[in-house]
Amino acid sequence: MVCHYLVKGRVQGVGFRWFVQQEAAEIGLRGWVRNTDDGHVEVVAAGSPEDIADLKAALRKGSRGSRVDAVIEHELTDSEGEKLGPFEIEGAW
Repeated sequence: MVCHYLVKGRVQGVGFRWFVQQEAAEIGLRGWVRNTDDGHVEVVAAGSPEDIADLKAALRKGSRGSRVDAVIEHELTDSEGEKLGPFEIEGAW
């Protein structure tokens, strides 16, 4: 299963990407997380439906100091997840 999430709220500058990366890596998902230009965080994750559900729950909860107002979810095709490697933060130093 491959899902794209757009997380809205206070999610930049509060360690949210690192939180997502740690949660996803612990679960064993493949994919990435990155900030968007409009102040949101974008996530693409691939794994079993159960593991994806665990990540979605973590996204809704958010990291300490963050405030999640909305999590917009789109299921992607399995082929879109074929090239995903170990879960990483894109655009971080």
